Amino acid sequence: MRPFEFKQIDVFSSIALKGNPVAVVLNADSLSDAQMADFARWTNLSETTFVLKPQSPEADYRLRIFTTLNELPFAGHPTLGSCHAWLEAGGVPRGEEIVQECAAGLIRIRRQGEQLAFTAPPLVRSGGVEHELLQRICRGLGIEPQTVVQARWVDNGPGWVALLLRDREQVLALKPDYAQLSGLAIGVVAPWSTERDGDEAQFEVRAFIAGEGMPEDPVTGSLNAGLAQWLIGEGLAPSCYVASQGTAMGRAGRVSIEQVGADIWVGGLAVTCISGQLQL
Repeated sequence: MRPFEFKQIDVFSSIALKGNPVAVVLNADSLSDAQMADFARWTNLSETTFVLKPQSPEADYRLRIFTTLNELPFAGHPTLGSCHAWLEAGGVPRGEEIVQECAAGLIRIRRQGEQLAFTAPPLVRSGGVEHELLQRICRGLGIEPQTVVQARWVDNGPGWVALLLRDREQVLALKPDYAQLSGLAIGVVAPWSTERDGDEAQFEVRAFIAGEGMPEDPVTGSLNAGLAQWLIGEGLAPSCYVASQGTAMGRAGRVSIEQVGADIWVGGLAVTCISGQLQL
């Protein structure tokens, strides 16, 4: 039985255990789909990834991303954590940028000092949220519909629906009824007040994925990518800002957003917490 190189990376934090962990299996080409799915269920993390040889000649590596329930075409913190693990294991990109192949297509990743950042993938669904769906989401979050400033689809693969609230306190006070939110992926965002909250970040974000092993995601790259496309696109956020996420869970996630031309880059730090071998 040949062992596989395994790493567990904490993403979107400079401090170990304060970000969002992802399990990464390197050189995983010989694993079957069933083995990948079984291992992802066993780790019980929000995502587990498998790094494979690329099929596209433009890519540096191919990534498959599994939750405890299914496979995702794209996810943000697994993208950055897997890239961190691949580089740490000796991966050398073909060009200045790293190119990740996944089911959502080719994702560009760049090094920004100590951070890694990926380009936000295109939204597969955008626009306003249906009235009945918004009513259901509000019931599930325990809030009145009039407290929602705006609501939009910001789906880049996982199915995100996003709500903009007035202030950070409302976001942190949410106590979801996950039975009401079953089958939905909900993002909630609100601006920080410089006077009350400080200037370390400009927005507070929470992500709820009812039905998953961890129904609240600590720090979420795909959601923040979709939020940035919405908020910057409608003039609700500056072209460069920092989002805080995980506060309600005792984490200290920080997601850096920067628009450069037509691209929105989603970045953060990553820390290796576990290195070892996996035998399946």
